[in-house]
Amino acid sequence: MANGNHTVVYFSEQVVVLFSCGLSLLGSSLIILTYVIWPDLRTAPRKLLVYLSVSDLLSAASYAYGVWRAFRTDSLDCVVQGAISTFANTSSFFWTVAIAVYLYVFIVRSSQRVADSLELIFHLVSWGVPLIITTAGVCLKKIGYDASEVSVGWCWVRISAPDHILWMLLTGKIWEFLAYITLPVLYILIKRHIHIAHAALSEYRPILPNRPLSHSTSLADMKLTLIPIIFIILRIWSTVRFILLLAGSSARQSPVLVTLHGIGNTLQGAANCIMFVLFTQPIRARLCATLCCCSKHRAETQHSHDAPHRLLPGGDTLTHRDEDSTSRAQAET
Repeated sequence: MANGNHTVVYFSEQVVVLFSCGLSLLGSSLIILTYVIWPDLRTAPRKLLVYLSVSDLLSAASYAYGVWRAFRTDSLDCVVQGAISTFANTSSFFWTVAIAVYLYVFIVRSSQRVADSLELIFHLVSWGVPLIITTAGVCLKKIGYDASEVSVGWCWVRISAPDHILWMLLTGKIWEFLAYITLPVLYILIKRHIHIAHAALSEYRPILPNRPLSHSTSLADMKLTLIPIIFIILRIWSTVRFILLLAGSSARQSPVLVTLHGIGNTLQGAANCIMFVLFTQPIRARLCATLCCCSKHRAETQHSHDAPHRLLPGGDTLTHRDEDSTSRAQAET
């Protein structure tokens, strides 16, 4: 399982983590694409989500390259991959917290002006701090081969560096720990404020307590609960391996733990896509309509292409069958 201070990454683990990277690449791209093609859905929180998706996209791509290469020694592409993934992963932490801070200021503090004014600060912190840390790590030769001790084939902090624990904290772990605390607190405060506001409104409109919450309200409430939970579930395996490294335990080299770590670190983009695209009714409806239109266009193209064949025996029957299929598709949409 391990050879000295090196965690072996098996082929099956590579396949699973590469698949996870692919899902995140697809999910992050879909979030960005929906923001670009539908201007009326470009809200401020969704714009912040796009910035987060750019980080997740870059992170998933760099992790995919690292898992595919399964580095076993220092090299130029190892350092480059480690630098990109360090920057993108740290940036992802900051943007995730930035979205929570924006929602807190906007909803709890009831100040859209203040919330919107925070965007410049978010950019300076979420891009600037990771860039400074990563640049310092590369210049001081701290980024490189880490023997998969707290990774899954990719490069991160050079394991041979005497102060590698400090640099692991600076390049990710300390921000991860802060996110574990900040995200649940902010989203709990947001949920509490919403519930208090709803209860206060019910006093003036007695009909509200007798009416069930709308589907959209229930879904929004569920999202506020799931966002920090999903973040922690995905990231906790990386934290567990880091703690086991500090403790000197060989349990950090367990294939199950290594696989969970690989999936958790690379699946954030896909999780965000599910939460903010597939579980968001207006965007989901537009995606379905777009897919249906594309299918209908292909069917009409094929229908035109097959038109000359309708003069053959049985052509009328085929035509009626196509028309019936089109009618059913239109009825379903």
